[in-house]
Amino acid sequence: MSPFPDFPAGYADQRSAQRRRAFPRWAYRRWSQLPPNLRGAIWVLASVFLFTAMQTMTKILTRPPHDFHGFQVALFRSVTGLLIIVPIILRTGVAGFKTKRPVLMTVRGMVGATAMLCGFYAIAELPLAEATALSFSRALFLVPLATLILAETVGLRRALATGAGFIGVLVIAAAPAISAGNINGVGDVFANFLQNADGTAAAIGNAFFVALAIVFVKILSRTDSTVTLLFYSGVIGTITATIVITGISIVDPAVEVWKAMSLTEYGLALGMGAFGVLAHNCFIRGYAIGEATALSPLDYLRILFSGLVGYLFFAEMVTPLIVVGALIVAGSSLYITYREAQTGGDATPVDETGTPAEPLEYALRQLEEKEMMEADAAEGFEDKRE
Repeated sequence: MSPFPDFPAGYADQRSAQRRRAFPRWAYRRWSQLPPNLRGAIWVLASVFLFTAMQTMTKILTRPPHDFHGFQVALFRSVTGLLIIVPIILRTGVAGFKTKRPVLMTVRGMVGATAMLCGFYAIAELPLAEATALSFSRALFLVPLATLILAETVGLRRALATGAGFIGVLVIAAAPAISAGNINGVGDVFANFLQNADGTAAAIGNAFFVALAIVFVKILSRTDSTVTLLFYSGVIGTITATIVITGISIVDPAVEVWKAMSLTEYGLALGMGAFGVLAHNCFIRGYAIGEATALSPLDYLRILFSGLVGYLFFAEMVTPLIVVGALIVAGSSLYITYREAQTGGDATPVDETGTPAEPLEYALRQLEEKEMMEADAAEGFEDKRE
C-alpha cells in the first residue's frame, strides 16, 4: 500500500500556489535546476547544523544552572514532534489512526521512546562528540538484528564491516578511560571506564534500540502508512517517556528526573524540540531528493560539529582515540550503507527514534516540483515566442 495519505483533488495545485506566493518564481526556477544530489546535500547540511543546535541546547539545559535530567529534556522533544504530526493526522482523517498491527505498533513506539531517552541521557552525560559518534553505530546493530528477526542474508563483507565497526565502538568507549591518566594496568582502565559507564551504556543503548525500531518499521510498513507510524510513534513515545519519568520519581525520589521550569526554560526546551523537528524535516527532504550513498557521508559531519561545539562552549576535549574510533564507526557504517544500495537493500536513514526518513508528503512534493518545472518551461517557451 502507499505510504502516503490520500489528498483531495486539486490539493497539489493549492499547495503549489501557496509556495509560489511565499517565494519568488526565480528562486524556485533556480532551485529546480540544481542537480538532485546537490539539492539533497544542501538539505542534509542544514539538518547537520540544526541537529547540532538541538544537541547544544540539550547540553545547556542539562548543565548548571538549569541542570535538568536528560529524560525531562527528551520528553519535550517528543511532545514537540507530536504537536507537528497531529495537524497532519487531522487532515488525513480516520485513515491516519488505523493500524492493522496495534500490538507491534505499540512495541515499536516503546522501543523508539527508549532509544530517544537513551540518546538524550547520553548527550547530558558524555562529551557531544563521543555521544554523537556512538549514536552512528546503529547501522552496525541493524545487521545482526535484521539477520535474526527478518531472516535477511548478510554477506561476508558486510559481516566484516560490522565487526570492524564494533571495534570502533569499543575504542570510543574506552578512550576516556585510557586518556584519564594514572594508568598502571587494565584495572585502572576499567575503573576509569566505570566512571562514565552510564553515559556510554546509554549511547550504545540508543544505537541498539534505534536499530531494533528500524526492524519493526520494516515489518509495519508492509501494512501501515508512514503517517500512521509517525502518529503512533509520537503518541506512544510521549506516553512512555511520561511513565518512565513518573516511575523513577516514585521509586527513587532522590533522582531528580523532573523539576519545575521557568518560562525562559520552557522556551529553551520548546526551542530545542523545534530545532529537532526542523532538523528531521530537512533530513528527510534531503534523502527524498538525493541518493543515500551520496548524502550519507555528509551526515557524519555531525561528529565534527558536535566536537567543535563541545570544545568551544563546554570545554570538552576530543582525544585522538575518540577520533580513531569515530573514523572506524563512520567508515564501517558508510560501507554497510553502500552495500545495502548495491544489493538492492533498504538504505533509507532514520531519525533518533528509528522513524524512517520519508517525508509525509514526498509524493506530493515530487508532483509539485514536476508541475513547477513544466510551468517554468512553458513560460520560457512563451517568452521566446513573444
